[in-house]
Amino acid sequence: MTDSTLFIVDDEKTIRDGIKAFFEDDYQMFAYDTAEAGLDALQAHHPDLVLLDIGLPGMNGIEALKLIRVRRPDLLVVMITAYEDIASVIECMKLGAYDYIVKPLHMEGLGVTIANALETLRLRKEIKSLQETQIRDQAPFFIGESQVIHDIMAYIEKVAKSPDTPVLIQGETGTGKELMASTIHYRSPNFAGPLISVNCAAIPGELIESELFGYEKGAFSGAGTAGKKGLIEMADKGTLFLDEVGDLSLDAQAKLLRFMEQGEFYKVGGTIRKKVFTRVVSATNKDLEKMMETDQFREDLYYRISVVKIQVPSLSQRPEDLKLFADYFLKLFNQKFGRNLIGISPSAWALMETHPWKGNVREMKNFMERGVLTAEGPELTPGDLGLDNRDSREADKNRSMLPLKPLTPEGVDLNAIRSRLDAFYFSQAMKLADGNESRAARLLNLKHHVFRYQYKQFLAQQK
Repeated sequence: MTDSTLFIVDDEKTIRDGIKAFFEDDYQMFAYDTAEAGLDALQAHHPDLVLLDIGLPGMNGIEALKLIRVRRPDLLVVMITAYEDIASVIECMKLGAYDYIVKPLHMEGLGVTIANALETLRLRKEIKSLQETQIRDQAPFFIGESQVIHDIMAYIEKVAKSPDTPVLIQGETGTGKELMASTIHYRSPNFAGPLISVNCAAIPGELIESELFGYEKGAFSGAGTAGKKGLIEMADKGTLFLDEVGDLSLDAQAKLLRFMEQGEFYKVGGTIRKKVFTRVVSATNKDLEKMMETDQFREDLYYRISVVKIQVPSLSQRPEDLKLFADYFLKLFNQKFGRNLIGISPSAWALMETHPWKGNVREMKNFMERGVLTAEGPELTPGDLGLDNRDSREADKNRSMLPLKPLTPEGVDLNAIRSRLDAFYFSQAMKLADGNESRAARLLNLKHHVFRYQYKQFLAQQK
């Protein structure tokens, strides 16, 4: 017996008993005489396949199929009908049924249908496992505790289901736009096809056409004798990722637009029209809408590549994920360099929390790689991470901006000193936290509600 579990939902006892008797040595079987009973059983059991009769009393099979698709969208369903009611069968297939069989049942034929369905399920699970492995390998760029990342990943799940809808990814340098394109590819129906990446900024303008579309032999001076297949053709049945698409020349933009509108192209020097099916995912750190205003980017191409737009958040917009990144890269580089560092020192972590991270995740990765490689002690210090000079500069700046005089017989104005302390540290905390009160509170080691109360009092005093 295999580990596969089957539900039989049919109001005829002879059908239920016959199927169970024939296949009980091969599969774990559960039988129900109504759709309601079968649906209730889904809460306790997790079948791999349901054999569902269309003509059930009470809730019929079509209604039950609709509910199954909502509750268990990955569950395979084979419909059973007493006669070839084409209209009902077509409706079931449109609703997502895997297949259908007609009474009277032929057990050998039913066995083939069941085996094919379970093989389909096995392949789906294998592909999903491969996809999840790809996503895990990209962690933690798009796995985090921040709400913005959860929202983006949920959106990608929807967007990736299309095999050809163009996507434009926008974000600062170092935020992982290429990894997001890879995530879309590995979540898409084009998963088995190639992912071809093109750095548009790295290809000279005079070569971009031949690189994208390829060329025939003798097409121009210096062309290879055998010609060359272009990157677009190499991306057939897969995904074409155009990184830094804002750096394309206007001439190259025109040729790309023509391809995206028609799905066809000619090689340089060629006369044979080629057709390619690929999804185009573009990325840029430039403001393409502003570039359109100055005629640096074609408006028609912009709207063609940005059917779906995704804005990748900078690291400063997701402070909740800083610790996740740091732990991930510490583990990664411990393994890579054979080190056994146990963590990050409090002084180093305090600086990391207030660091602007203008290079985003890529900058943090570089910091952590250098730190783990060169660290002497069990923990990463500011010096290991290259933050010690910044630490001393900040300290000097603070001392000059906030002098504290020793207590003398003449006394001091403690209220004035407190006001100056509040003004300095509240202002600094909100600046370093980009106006985020929760993060500012952590910088001052205050509970959020305490910080909010004191900060409101401070603001009221400043008016």
